Parts: sequence; structure tokens; C-alpha cells
Amino acid sequence: MQIPKTPAGKLNEASLHGLVGYQLAQAAITTTAVFEQLANEVQSVRPVEFTLLCLIAENPMVSSARLAKALAVTKPNITMWVDRLESRGLVARRQSDTDKRSIELKVTRAGSKLAKTVRQGLLHREAMALRTLSAAEKGMLLELLHRVASSRSA
Repeated sequence: MQIPKTPAGKLNEASLHGLVGYQLAQAAITTTAVFEQLANEVQSVRPVEFTLLCLIAENPMVSSARLAKALAVTKPNITMWVDRLESRGLVARRQSDTDKRSIELKVTRAGSKLAKTVRQGLLHREAMALRTLSAAEKGMLLELLHRVASSRSA
């Protein structure tokens, strides 16, 4: 049996090889590099900003509280990120028609355009970075990762 080695550096990783968290961290190195390269080329946008833009675009009039719950972060943290997106003209806030205490979020035209541009670029670059996977394997990986994420308690 061959001893598993790290993708780079070729270090023995036998004791870590069977840990999902370790393998996710190793895989994240690849996908994070893809994102950072694209973000530097397109427009300075962080992964969390891109995630928020997409979630707000796909869930019009969502609240900060629901975003915080979905991403397992604090509401003040989401508020800080939304403030940044709003100051750049990518997101707009609006008072709820049904609950005057609640603020709803929507993506602006510029925010929608940026999210679409980044998403298309990421899909292309991820396909290149993950070219060793077949379409079926990539689909299986996405499904399994979603199932792992879904195991998080609500």
C-alpha cells in the first residue's frame, strides 16, 4: 500500500488522510487560489462579498438576520459586510412593507452585474483547476459537500 502524500511538498500524511476536515482544507487551497486570482483581475471582491451578492440576488428582500443564520456568522458581522457592499453601490437596503422594524436587502444592477461576471469567471477557472475530475465526479463532489454542509444543525 502506498503512503498518501500531500499534494504539494510530498509529505507523508497517512494520519491525516482519512480526516474530512483536513481534505477540505487541502482542497480549499486550490479553490481559494482560483478565486483570489479572478478577484484581482475583475474587481476587488472578497469571497464573502461574492457569496452575499449571490445570496441576496437569489433571495430578494432577504434580511441580514437570515443571511447571518445561513452563513453561521453574527448579525453585526453581516451588517459590516452589507455596509461595505452598500457603500460600493452593489446592495441597497429598504424598509420592509410588512414589518417596519425590518430592513430588507436587494442587489443593485451593478451588484448583479458583478456577481454574474465573477460567477462566470469562477465556473471557467474551477473547471480548469478541477480538470482531473469527470463531470460525474464533480457533480458527486458538489452533492457530497452540500450534504456535509446540510448536516449542520439549523
